[in-house]
Amino acid sequence: MLSRRTDLALEAFELWHESAEATSRLTGVRSSERKSDGYPVTKVEILDSRGERALGRPAGTYVTVDLSAYWKRTADFFPRAVRATGRALKALLPEADGCVLVIALGNADMTPDAVGPLAAASVLVTRHLIEAMPRQFAGFRPVAAFRTGVLGTTGVETAEAVRGLAERIRPACVIAIDALASRRRARLCSAVQLSDTGILPGSGVGNHRAALDRNTLGVPVIAIGVPTVVDAVTLAADLLEEHGQQLDEDALRSGHGGLMVTPQDIDAQVRDLAKVIGYGVNWALQDLEVEDINALLS
Repeated sequence: MLSRRTDLALEAFELWHESAEATSRLTGVRSSERKSDGYPVTKVEILDSRGERALGRPAGTYVTVDLSAYWKRTADFFPRAVRATGRALKALLPEADGCVLVIALGNADMTPDAVGPLAAASVLVTRHLIEAMPRQFAGFRPVAAFRTGVLGTTGVETAEAVRGLAERIRPACVIAIDALASRRRARLCSAVQLSDTGILPGSGVGNHRAALDRNTLGVPVIAIGVPTVVDAVTLAADLLEEHGQQLDEDALRSGHGGLMVTPQDIDAQVRDLAKVIGYGVNWALQDLEVEDINALLS
């Protein structure tokens, strides 16, 4: 079977069921489905090394919020998406209080990779305010945000910068936001994945860097990602299979390595979902509703 590229644990789970191994029992993995404010939510839990081998991902919890219906613009579509995302994030947050460091990964000048920087623009940064005016901001949780930039323009590895910052401010946890790759065109800009296993910066655009996780930073790392691109070979393979065509893996891979496909209106879609994520972070960390966040960000 042709290898399909995806950063989504849900899709890795689907791929396992499509594989020849699906005739055996999948052990070490548990999945469940529910709805949150009208949006479908799927949780995939990788429990042990058997699950890690089957899905090719580290053990942990992966939650995917399906926001396909978001684009239908039905009643309260934005507040409901914020609450669904925020609720999923809140369930992954460690119980310990303290400062939260939000890391915006990606390249603001490359639209499919701009999810992190755009989301950070909607995050309420409160750490400095609480330190300067503790009585006025006593009800807020301290939050700091850092846009890492990319190695090509900073000359600094993301992991190096974030590790140094984490050692300095000692956050209770880190939330890292980045773009991802999907195997399904229908999931592009229509899903948000949250996990408690950390993240490989740049994975969505095929530029893997050093990992950001508990091992490298010393604190829990929650990753939030939106699939903005699909590998062209993966897309072609899925389309061929949908029409019952035979696959020639060598022909598909030859001359098409590194080609990524993204939606035509990627700029508008990334802007919208980045705002959902930023507001969802605020909802989870500060217990604020959308109208309150609007007032504080205006």
